[in-house]
Amino acid sequence: MTQSSSTVGAAAGYRPSATLPFAAEFRRQASRRRTQLALGFMVLLPLIILIAFQFDSGEDDRNGGGEFASLSDLATSGGLNFTLFALLVSASFLLVVVVALFCGDTVASEASWGSLRYLLAVPVPRARLLAVKLVVALAYSGLALLLLAGTALLAGTLRYGWEPLSSQVSAQLEPGEGLLRLLAVLGYLAVVLLAVAGLAFLLSVVTDAALGAVGGAVLLWILSSILDQITALGGIRAFLPTHYANAWLGLLSTPVQTDDVVRGCISAIAYATLFWSLAFWRFTRKDITS
Repeated sequence: MTQSSSTVGAAAGYRPSATLPFAAEFRRQASRRRTQLALGFMVLLPLIILIAFQFDSGEDDRNGGGEFASLSDLATSGGLNFTLFALLVSASFLLVVVVALFCGDTVASEASWGSLRYLLAVPVPRARLLAVKLVVALAYSGLALLLLAGTALLAGTLRYGWEPLSSQVSAQLEPGEGLLRLLAVLGYLAVVLLAVAGLAFLLSVVTDAALGAVGGAVLLWILSSILDQITALGGIRAFLPTHYANAWLGLLSTPVQTDDVVRGCISAIAYATLFWSLAFWRFTRKDITS
């Protein structure tokens, strides 16, 4: 019987596809303190916001709080509105940091600990190692988003009731339709954050410093957000990964505005695919010394 070139000289019974199972890597990452703290904070944040609202006397609103004050008023009018508020205050920075943490730390941390070369010596094929780590990082990123929204919805509903969804860009939506709109918002945020995941993962491959990969992804995302505010750049802004970051507001309008949502999904998927392709290309050719 002939053997493929990838298994010539391999030990009997060795199958590359059986190395580093997803479940094993998932459990391994679950035992890490940064994973526990990040997921724990996603649960804690809505509770902190809820407690903060209990100390609100309303005097600041009467003195003028602008748009944020009116959003705070909406947040206390029902569980769906509270969830929307929690997503609004988290989407532009906190969720970016969390996704960058999961995706930027996954490979770079192994290199900094000196354990990456031992994983490859098991032997785990490089492409499989990278694919499993990417899928696990994305799974934890998605879990963090669900924990944030789920905790906010549960806590907000228990405190403020199951009321219609209200926003500044639409009429009131009945709870059933409002829940569907929120799920659509979550889906869009997940797609947009793929660009962050791709950038952080690429930096995690090209550097051995986990902090550099995570911080670099966050700083580049902030830089893109700043550039997007410069109207003098004209049409160039449409090619920035953050240009459609807030397009999810169109999912709350009446009628639903999906043009920018579609463009945002295409942009995020294109950036993520580019970054991940570069990461795999670099890692499969990289000299692993740590």
